Amino acid sequence: MASGAGGKKKGKGAIDHEQIIMQFNQMRQEYRGIMGKIGELEMEVNEHGIVIEALKGVEPDRRCFRMIGGVLVERTVKDVLPALENNKEQISGLINKLKDTLTAKEQELTAFKDKHNIRVKGERESQSEDSVQTADKTSGVLVAQDNS
Repeated sequence: MASGAGGKKKGKGAIDHEQIIMQFNQMRQEYRGIMGKIGELEMEVNEHGIVIEALKGVEPDRRCFRMIGGVLVERTVKDVLPALENNKEQISGLINKLKDTLTAKEQELTAFKDKHNIRVKGERESQSEDSVQTADKTSGVLVAQDNS
């Protein structure tokens, strides 16, 4: 009977490790999602900058076309330019907020990683020679160390 109770305890511990790893992977996925969104928005800011520079050298009464919600709308440069500059500023503000969120998420991820003693194989850390040697052979494998 004693071995059966020990087996249940070990099984529960395995489930806990599995849940910890799943939560860690979810947190990493959220982190990557924020990074991806920042990259996407930075590309939009660059595109807005290119269009703004192109329109600055054009007469204000000249016709131009703008895509709004999938519909091509005819406007003048003097109407479109302020809207583009406003959009660019708002996107830049959103990028700054996302960078703050990313920093907070990174700290949360690091704290979770340290709390549960999680190592990601494939990441270079100076914990031991073994981890450096196995890092070359594997990529992106999570290992939860048993504290007992």
